[in-house]
Formats: sequence, structure tokens, C-alpha cells
Amino acid sequence: MNIFKNHTFHIPVLGVGYSVDTPVKVAPLGISSVISLVDDTTIEKMREFYSQKFDIPFKKITHDVEDFRAKRITSYLNVVDEIVQRKVAELKNSVSEVGGEFEKYLQLLPDATEIRKKLNLAQKSREAADELRKWVDSKLHVGSIDVNIMTKLDKTNYKDGVELPAEHNDAHAALRGFANSKLNSSLVLSAGMSPRLYSYIENFKDFFPDVNGLIQKKIILKVSDFRSAFVQGKIFAGKGLWVSEYRIESGVNCGGHAFPTNGILFGPILEEFKKNRDQLYETCIGLYKAALQKKEMPQPAEAPEMKVTAQGGVGTAEEHEFLIENYGMDRVGWATPFMLVPEVISIDNETLNLLADAKEDDLYYSGLSPLGVPFNSVRGTSMNKQRFELAQNGHAGTVCTKGFLKYNTEFTEKPICTSSRQYQTLKLEELAAMNLPEAEHKKAYEKIIERECLCNGLSTSALLSKDIPVKPIEKVTICPGPNLAWFSKVSTLKEMADHIYGRLNLLDNRHRPHMFLKELSMYLDIFKERMENFMQNQQDSKELKQLQAFQQNLFDGISYYQSLFEEKKKEVVEELDQLLAKYPALNYAFK
Repeated sequence: MNIFKNHTFHIPVLGVGYSVDTPVKVAPLGISSVISLVDDTTIEKMREFYSQKFDIPFKKITHDVEDFRAKRITSYLNVVDEIVQRKVAELKNSVSEVGGEFEKYLQLLPDATEIRKKLNLAQKSREAADELRKWVDSKLHVGSIDVNIMTKLDKTNYKDGVELPAEHNDAHAALRGFANSKLNSSLVLSAGMSPRLYSYIENFKDFFPDVNGLIQKKIILKVSDFRSAFVQGKIFAGKGLWVSEYRIESGVNCGGHAFPTNGILFGPILEEFKKNRDQLYETCIGLYKAALQKKEMPQPAEAPEMKVTAQGGVGTAEEHEFLIENYGMDRVGWATPFMLVPEVISIDNETLNLLADAKEDDLYYSGLSPLGVPFNSVRGTSMNKQRFELAQNGHAGTVCTKGFLKYNTEFTEKPICTSSRQYQTLKLEELAAMNLPEAEHKKAYEKIIERECLCNGLSTSALLSKDIPVKPIEKVTICPGPNLAWFSKVSTLKEMADHIYGRLNLLDNRHRPHMFLKELSMYLDIFKERMENFMQNQQDSKELKQLQAFQQNLFDGISYYQSLFEEKKKEVVEELDQLLAKYPALNYAFK
């Protein structure tokens, strides 16, 4: 008997702290989600909180403990795993309870109505009911407790002024923390390729098939195009490591750091994956088996699974189903809408209300990240207000207490963070000495002080939601994608699941552009801005070539959308034409 259809959505990583405990809430209900492993300080505080709540022995892991970062992460993940197992056991015991956790589990599923009908029939037969209990006990799907590592956040660490070996770098230690945990789940690698980190994975047996050919810890790659997936997939396969999922993210992004392409649109990217998926699999499986044989390791028990999923900007049941049916996606990631589901994420009430009230103009593509990468944000956060006040009072920047984003060596031998007071003081002194015209000075000044402390900002809300004390300087930054503009209601998990599966509509009444057109409008804005800058300095031949490629990629994508929607959704084509009319710069004839 198999009456359950697993969920066709997952919850991607949400900032640093917003989804730090999401698996505790949704994994027992069959929903997979992702924990960020950036901030071991917050992770340690959350471990203490949940250890007390569930009566689990707790011993603090201080900075004095050798390899404390990895050990904190391992310990927290083991606590999360234990709590999820307890909740799953309770859920199984509630099979016959009206209104119990098992009933809640059923109500969330895609085919909830059909399942309830079958269960009603099962209740009329003791034999069928007993069969159901046995099935639930052995086959119930539990959501995966996945973790995310941004490969670029691999800061070098020091002890007593001496540089530690590479395995103590931030990303390496986080990887080790996951590898040493009890979890049977996946590692999501994002933010680009890191050959050194990829090689380090080979040190941990759980990423390879065991004697039975089963893989305890799987690898998920977050990618923005097929070429990146193909190159990285082959690299991993050549090491005897299998990529079990390619997670494609649109330029609109799920929130947080955005990594836009050079004008290559989401639809054409998905189409390329659809056409070349078999090629990707066949190329990698040959390299994978050969590498395992060379390492004298067990071959997989059966042909390993390779999922392809998509995320970023999806907001309706129709779009969700379109990605699955038209492009063959195995699942679709929903992130930003869950920022309004406090039952799922950890968020303080003030920030939750800010998001609920936010409209399209409040959500913006910012330069507030110390990494210099575009960052989705919302106006009016407590961190946003604080950095303006500090700058106005002559104390631009914040005191750097965690240091996860120390990468700038412009003024110092050892890297510092561009949101820190140390950096911004030095940068503003440099700016003052340049004696620029007032307009140029103002623009440069605002760019310097725009950088925010993400280390604290993206974790503080989670701590506040648990009444865990924070310092006055620790304010909130949040990173919703632009898709949030059309979600204005604080919702329950059931309501959001019903929205995803078309049983309920949570969108407000304002017009919402198709997810593909929303991404296109973002790229048109980027192209327009780059064109304006280029017109002021046409001697930049490198930028000329990049703009020409950007323009051609946009033309190709627009042509694809016109063909894709011409017959089935003509209203999208009409909206596309209206959008293009607003950007005459797109038709600029380069010489």
C-alpha cells in the first residue's frame, strides 16, 4: 500500500538564522528544509535553548575547546535529529487520534482529500487499519534535515596570532561539523565553486557508498545555469562523489544574496536542463563508477538518483505546477513566502509585521552586503535604522564581533569586514581626502555606509523570537525576495501548503507579474543601469563586450518567452510587450 504522495516543495535556507530550527518544525510533517551553517555562535545558543526545552543534556562548547566551530555544529545537528525522531515517534503513535499530529501530517499533503477518503474506508476495516499502522511505522516519509554552506564564506582562522591549517577555515569546519553528525541528509553547496573545499569532502566516508552501496550524506549543488552544473558535476563524479540534486535558482532568487547571470533568463536555463538532463546523468555516472572502482570503494546499490529542482520567485500554484509539468522539475523551492509563516521560521514580531506590510517599493535590490554581492532586502529594519544613526553621529559601521565576512585587505594586512567601524572609518577618511564634488561625494558616502553587519543582523531575529538575550548593538537585517510584495498575510503552515497546492489563495488582490517576467524586469533594470554607466565611459572595451552579450541573452530569452506563452497564455505575452516598452535602452545599437 502506498497512499501517500510526498511533497513537491521544499523550504530553502532562509538567511542565517531564520531557518536555523525549521527542520524541528516541519521535518516530522514530511517537509524538507535547510539550516545555514554560517553562524556557530547562534547555533550554540539554539542548541542550549532546545536542549533545555526537550530535556537533553547540555554542556557549553566555548571558544577554548579545540575545533569548537565544528563541534558546535555537530552537537546542534544531533540535537535537531533527536528532536525530530522524538516527534516522528509521537506522530506514529497518533495514527488513530482525531486531531492529532498524524492528521495534521495528512492535511498538508498534495492529495490530502483523497487520502482522507481512503482513511475513512480503512476505519471501517480493522484489517485495513492495522495495515495502515504498519505502513506508517515503516514507510512514513520524514522531511530531510539539510544544511547549507556558502563556499565563499571560508575565512582563514587564527589561534594566538598564528594562522591555522585550511581545515580550520570557516566552510571547512562547517563541513566537518555536518560530516561528523548523525544526520542522514544532504549538504547544499552554494555561492560558486570551491575546488579546495570539494576535495576536503573526500575525507569523510559518509559521502561515499557504504558496504551496502548506500550514501549517508548526499550532495546538493545550487547552480544558476547548466554549464556550471555540468562542470561541477563532473568534478565531483571524478572524485567518487555523487551530486544527488541540482538546485537551479532564478535571478530573482529566494532571498538574501542574489547571483544574477549575464542576462540569461530562468526559462531558457530550465529548458536547457530539460533537454540535457540525460547527458548530465550519463556523463557523471560513468566518471563516478570509475572513480569508486579506482578508490576500491563499493559501487552504489542501484543507479543513484539525480534530482533537478528549481526555486526563486515562484508564488502561485499554477507556477509551481508549470515548473514541474513543463520542465520536469522534481520539486520546487518556496522560501520568501514562508517568511510570513512564524510556525515554520524563527522571526521576531516587529520584523514579521514589517514584512506583512511591505509592498513592492519597500523591497529592493541593495548593496548592503559586506561581500559586495547584490542583496535582497526590505526598508525599515532595525539594523537599517541603526546604521544611519551611527553614521550621522560620526560612528559609521558596527563593531565586528563574529567576523564571518572578513575579506577586505584594502587598508590592513589581515582581512576586515567592509561593514565594520574599522573599515568604514578608514574608507571615509580616504573619501574626505579626495575632495570630490558634492554630488559625487554623497554617492560615494552612501555606498560606504550602506554595508550592514549581516553576521548579527541575520541571526538576531531568531534569538529574539526565542527570548534569548541579545546586546543593544545587535539589530535585525532580513532578506526577503521581491516576491514577498504580493503576500501580505501572516499565515499558518497549513494555509501556505494549501496555497502551494492550489487549495487556497494567499495573494492579495493587486496584479502580480508572472515569475518569469518579474525576473526579466530585474535584468532590464540591471542592463539599463549598466548602459547608463557605460555611456559615461565608452572606452571600456571589456564592458562593451559584456553588455553586447547581456543584450543578446535578453533578446534570446524574450524570444523564448514569446514562443512559450504565445498559445497558452497570451496575457503574459501582452504583459511582456508592455514591459519592454518601458526599456528603450534595450534596443541600443552597439557599434
